[in-house]
Amino acid sequence: MGMPREVAGFDSATGMVVALARFLHGLGTPPLGDPRMRLLRPAAALLGRAPVRIRQFAYSVFSGAEGRPEREIATLDADDVFRRIAGVYPRRRFPVVAIGSSGGALIHLCAALGVPWLPQTALIPVRQRGLNPDEPRRAAEAFDRTARALLDGNPDLVLHHMHDPVQDRLTLRRIAYFRVKRTRLGRAYEEFLTDVLEPGGTVLLAECGQTWPVSSRGERHVFQFGAVGGLPPHEYVDGSARVRDYLRRHRVPAGRWEAPPADGTAPEAEWGFEPGLRDDVRRFAKERGYRVARLVHDEPEDLSPLVADLYRRWYRRRGRPTNRLLIESFMLMDPWWTLRTGSVPYWTLFPVRPSLDRLHRYLDGADTYDFMHLGLFCHGVVSPGSVSAAEWRDLLGRAGVKGAFAGVSPRRYPADPGTFFEFPRALRAIPQRHPHPEPLTLGEVEAYVGGQYFH
Repeated sequence: MGMPREVAGFDSATGMVVALARFLHGLGTPPLGDPRMRLLRPAAALLGRAPVRIRQFAYSVFSGAEGRPEREIATLDADDVFRRIAGVYPRRRFPVVAIGSSGGALIHLCAALGVPWLPQTALIPVRQRGLNPDEPRRAAEAFDRTARALLDGNPDLVLHHMHDPVQDRLTLRRIAYFRVKRTRLGRAYEEFLTDVLEPGGTVLLAECGQTWPVSSRGERHVFQFGAVGGLPPHEYVDGSARVRDYLRRHRVPAGRWEAPPADGTAPEAEWGFEPGLRDDVRRFAKERGYRVARLVHDEPEDLSPLVADLYRRWYRRRGRPTNRLLIESFMLMDPWWTLRTGSVPYWTLFPVRPSLDRLHRYLDGADTYDFMHLGLFCHGVVSPGSVSAAEWRDLLGRAGVKGAFAGVSPRRYPADPGTFFEFPRALRAIPQRHPHPEPLTLGEVEAYVGGQYFH
């Protein structure tokens, strides 16, 4: 069930495909999506006791090891890569196949339906050396020839070269982020849909409308400075007090970043939906007698309250408790154990202020949860917009009976290497056990959601 080596294992799309595929195979999600990674748990525990700078160095080396050489990227057959991504799912008939934007709540929706999801976007990590994360102008120009070769050989792709010194500071020391989006299904996805979609079945398009300012680098190639998280786009460009403080802490003499000027807006590199794919899906569905449904939302977390309430309603109809909330963070998620423990999933993007505020608003309008389990993705540095462990502990105080961190050390956060290994153990430690319920139908979901999201 391994993913292609050409795509990053620490990416949202990769992690979510693995989590959902393992669910459909009847399995939980192992650390970092790979059962072999369990062997690294003792090393991660030992590393967690090391000074922060050593932990950060190890994080950079470990994540950077996934970078592929430029000559390999230039000759990449993207259709083969996407074929192998689809190949991790079981080959059986499904009434629905989702395709499009990434999102943790979407993965839980697919799990409730018992169906697969095909990502429109994949992260291809390019090996880089000697590029400073705080010099976006140099980064933008560094891989133009490689990008052009990749795109010339893969006419169905749009390339978003993403550079974010906030969330990705440590990984940018060793890799560049090439996020590619499909504008057409291509042979790989067409073959998958033909093989597994029931006659008259539905292709569910997940369309996240998140956008970001970009700089054009050529045909089907843009450079995106910054990304969705703790900072809005204008602070990456104009700076702010918290940006100056962040740069000062990392001994950067400048008070703000000097980035290539934006000359347009595009779908956000990681989460946004490239609309060209929609027309090709409609063409394919019409030719083969499939239905197309669209799940449209503005931002990645928009579906999180909706799916949490859907699960609560689903559990209640089956006579199950609805008093346990599992708060997931980026790649820290597991649809199999969520259902096994009867937990209500609420997915957060990152441990940042906007995500915390959204979660508080959800809890303000929801019936009290007796138990809350909180996972926090650790990207290694205290970044602008991130939220302290103390504030997350305050959130857990809203639980009626008990709230607890799930696999993360508040003392070591946000540089806790053990969280990737301890989060799965924390889920297995939840004492409640339930058999998996019969899947929902898309009709039931559409009736519950109504016309706000489905089109």
